[in-house]
Amino acid sequence: MLSLSLVLASGGAAAVDISMAFGDNLPPYILSASDAGIEVEIVRAALAYRGHVLRAQFLPMGRIPVAFIAGKVDAIMMDVGINMAPHGGYYAMPPVLYDNVFYTLKSHHLSISKPEDLKGHSIMAFVGAAQRYPEWLGGLSHVPGYSERNKQAVQPLLLALGRYEVVLSDRAIFRYYTLLYQRANPGFVMPALDEHVFTRANPNDYRPVFRDASVRDDFNAGLTYLHKIGFDRAIYDRYLKN
Repeated sequence: MLSLSLVLASGGAAAVDISMAFGDNLPPYILSASDAGIEVEIVRAALAYRGHVLRAQFLPMGRIPVAFIAGKVDAIMMDVGINMAPHGGYYAMPPVLYDNVFYTLKSHHLSISKPEDLKGHSIMAFVGAAQRYPEWLGGLSHVPGYSERNKQAVQPLLLALGRYEVVLSDRAIFRYYTLLYQRANPGFVMPALDEHVFTRANPNDYRPVFRDASVRDDFNAGLTYLHKIGFDRAIYDRYLKN
């Protein structure tokens, strides 16, 4: 278990409890039932650097900006596309970036470098993918071979079984669920995969917002320190390595 005492430092704003809204559940980034996950633990450690205590609240994505505007929380993990600056928000550095790629079986020898390369293939994506990437998936959203599912846990297995030729997933999410399935089914071996990079994550999409500028500054200082000592990478590894 990683110890927050490793990153505690003095200085900055007076130490306070910070109520912060996260999405309601997105393993391995957010595990609401256990108040854990990569995203939650990095934020907690960054705040602890100057003595602040995270009080996480897990909400449906649409309610996150509403909770901040209504003054019900001190911070939110991301603004969900709504500018929080006019509502008294101070933006911080992103603690995580979601890294979405297309996965295919290497044995299929597929090349995906432009939207047209997806045509004619069965595709499984996460809910809202066509809306997020309209230039790639918008024209496929009503095609029978295209599916968006909320439960990404089945993605590695369905790809391995050939039920879908292409899977769209964040690298950490896909890796996490692959490991879970392998642990539950020791005889399962994931076939060799190709990763097709088609977009570059925008850090502005994953910036936390704080109501107090001094707490925001403390968070940034803590996050910078975590990067320096590799503490955030250790949190990733705990979830994503065998």
